[in-house]
Amino acid sequence: MNVSLKKYAAEFIGTFVLVLFGCGSAATAGGELGYLGIALAFGLSIVAMAYVIGPISGCHINPAVSLAMFMSRKLKGSDFIGYVISQILGAIAASALLYAIIVSAGMPTTGLGQNGFGPGYGIGITAFMAVIVEVVLTFVFIYTILGVTSNESNGNITGLVIGLTLAFVHILGIALTGTSVNPARSLGPALLLGGQALSQLWVFLIAPLVGSVLAVAVYQGLNNHRGK
Repeated sequence: MNVSLKKYAAEFIGTFVLVLFGCGSAATAGGELGYLGIALAFGLSIVAMAYVIGPISGCHINPAVSLAMFMSRKLKGSDFIGYVISQILGAIAASALLYAIIVSAGMPTTGLGQNGFGPGYGIGITAFMAVIVEVVLTFVFIYTILGVTSNESNGNITGLVIGLTLAFVHILGIALTGTSVNPARSLGPALLLGGQALSQLWVFLIAPLVGSVLAVAVYQGLNNHRGK
């Protein structure tokens, strides 16, 4: 298989696992697991995939991460496009499977771990505050990724650090927006559910990308003269 195709396949698989297990845990057992359990489901998905597909594609499984790597000149433009398409397809496939599982069990298909805001979702924050929250959460996540991947000596712990950081931002974010920090993760459930999830999707497509750009800018600014 072509090297690029291997990378895209790995990104598809990784995003599929993240959405199926993360969103699936929220949709089917959120009440029993609680915020911490859901956060760990997302974080552990990253940990598991990092050590399997990391050597192949870098285990981005998130357009916001791929954007940061592209801006940092660690990812070619053609691969950036291929990564994002693969991530979106993986998220949609996982959401479709989760939808089918819920339907087969006779459960209501009102929840697929979708993101949201406003009355009836979490603590009911406004759209403006949802944007702020997602920018900040993504900034922290991407900033951590940039730091831990900047030194090759961190290779053995990189997946663990990134996975725990994703769980960390979920612990705060779940009650606020459901925690996106990942446009693909938000797109899959919203497309399957439609309605409010789809109408609010713009926040979870735009804000994580803004957070990613800010993280790269700040990281490069603060580390530009490191060691000089």
